[in-house]
Amino acid sequence: MKVNLLSTSLAAAITLACTGLGHAQSVPTLYVGSYGGSSEKLFKEKIIPAFEAAHKVKIVYVAGNSTDTLAKLQAQKDKQELDLVIMDDGPMQQAVQFGFCEKIKDAPVYKDLYPLARISDRSVAIGAVATGLAYNTEAFKKAGLPKPDSWEILTDKKFKQKLAIPPISNTYGLQTLIMYAKMRGGGETSIDSGFTAMTKEVAPNVLAWEPSPGKMTELFQNGDINLAVWGSGRVESFKATGFPIEFVYPKEGAMALMIAACPVVQSDVPEPAQALLQYLLTPEVQAWLADTQGFGPVNSNTKLEPAVAAKVPYGPAQIGKLLPTNWTVVNEKRGEWTNRWNRTIER
Repeated sequence: MKVNLLSTSLAAAITLACTGLGHAQSVPTLYVGSYGGSSEKLFKEKIIPAFEAAHKVKIVYVAGNSTDTLAKLQAQKDKQELDLVIMDDGPMQQAVQFGFCEKIKDAPVYKDLYPLARISDRSVAIGAVATGLAYNTEAFKKAGLPKPDSWEILTDKKFKQKLAIPPISNTYGLQTLIMYAKMRGGGETSIDSGFTAMTKEVAPNVLAWEPSPGKMTELFQNGDINLAVWGSGRVESFKATGFPIEFVYPKEGAMALMIAACPVVQSDVPEPAQALLQYLLTPEVQAWLADTQGFGPVNSNTKLEPAVAAKVPYGPAQIGKLLPTNWTVVNEKRGEWTNRWNRTIER
């Protein structure tokens, strides 16, 4: 009797365990590839819990920079493990070209986006950062210089060896080249004028071609430079430390660095992936991204507190005027341009 009771209890326990396991396995898992650091913190503390509760899914966050995420997609091209990816717009355009992104299904939220956000039918921006000018306000005031308002200031001999620009391997440096090509009558498809201007007019003033955000802040702090090409988010993070620095949207326009997302092909959870993309574009999440990441909202219905709005590209006056990059051309030509940059500009 005792043996039979034990056997019955054991069988019941096994059945219960298997039922529980089956239930756990029935919850779909969504793998998201995105940035680490503060982005990962925001996702894990706010975005993921809210989405999991509303959609009955489990999200696994896979942290890495844009090139890491693109490399994962390339390595797993025969059987993708990621379901949604978030990257800078340059690598994202490569992901689309390589066939890693699924077509985005239409939804009401997409009608609220600024046109700049609709990168393609397979990728969409979830935030925007501006590439423009950063300057030391105290140094300018002490020298009796007005606030810079134009890209042309980079050619002013008053700033000889007091200027820093990231190299072409960095989006900020690449976009400086494109901006000068545009101002000299060219553009991505006609880059020669940009190289001529950068070589003859800008490069003589450059103290450092600096890609590292940490080193860029040191150059400002040590007084080695008082002017740079940089991103709005980087400048605001530095300003938050108390350093007298300001970001400028030049009158010719600031270039846009878009933070883009796409649902991945071959996903076994395509509907949750599409739903998460839509959720990231809601005004609520857009406000979180602006406050914690410095991403300018791409949803025109997003309302920001004045203190947050002052830190990011915001509204049609700023977001609507950001200049896009033709990544289709850039990604094809970037290797050639990099070799030319190293030979002629950053010698």
